[in-house]
Amino acid sequence: MADAPSPASQTLSRGIRILEIVADAAGPLAIDEVAAELGVHRSIAYRLLRTLEDHGLVVRDAGGGVSLGARMAALAAGVAHDLQAEALPELTAVANELGMTCFLAVLDGEDCITLASVEPRHAIASVAQRPGARHPVTVGAPGKAILAQLPRAEWPSDASAELRRDVDLTRERGYGTSHDEVIPTVQSVAAPLVLRGRRPAAIAVVHVATSLDDAAIAARLQRSATVIRDALDG
Repeated sequence: MADAPSPASQTLSRGIRILEIVADAAGPLAIDEVAAELGVHRSIAYRLLRTLEDHGLVVRDAGGGVSLGARMAALAAGVAHDLQAEALPELTAVANELGMTCFLAVLDGEDCITLASVEPRHAIASVAQRPGARHPVTVGAPGKAILAQLPRAEWPSDASAELRRDVDLTRERGYGTSHDEVIPTVQSVAAPLVLRGRRPAAIAVVHVATSLDDAAIAARLQRSATVIRDALDG
């Protein structure tokens, strides 16, 4: 008889969930807020946070607010290190040339996750896109650019007919767009980043308003995608 699968660790699962909650927050969270999001008593959230704090994964400010710790940045830097290293100069160049936040997104399960992000140096205002941010791959321009690289059989089962049309258009013209899909009032343009032997990826920008049209933005992103691809595949 086959061995029964080992039970999942509830403590580990809760600790990971805390990191996701804190990463998605707009600012430091109180312990009570973490407990409420996690659906546990404050004392349980406190013990979990103390363990994460001991490992440098979260920090607490003078008021007790919880944020991600520097150790998380070190761990994140090790994920697809060569991809991030090659992408960062291009993300920086695009961000400063277009005055928009530029980021690298990859497929993670059925989500689109931001791996690296650069905000423009001299922009009066820009849209933040934090590394680690995630949303379903079925929404947003980066998701469309990623789905355009996958056979439909590998798409999430809830893909709508409208999304299928959008991805077909993305594949045809070489870039995807979105308006108000992930964040209200925010627009995005994304170009597929096809890398041999790696998960589908995309290079994208987010902005609120611009005088540039989507095709011009996409052309700049496509040039950077080519540079990154050539550096990694060459």
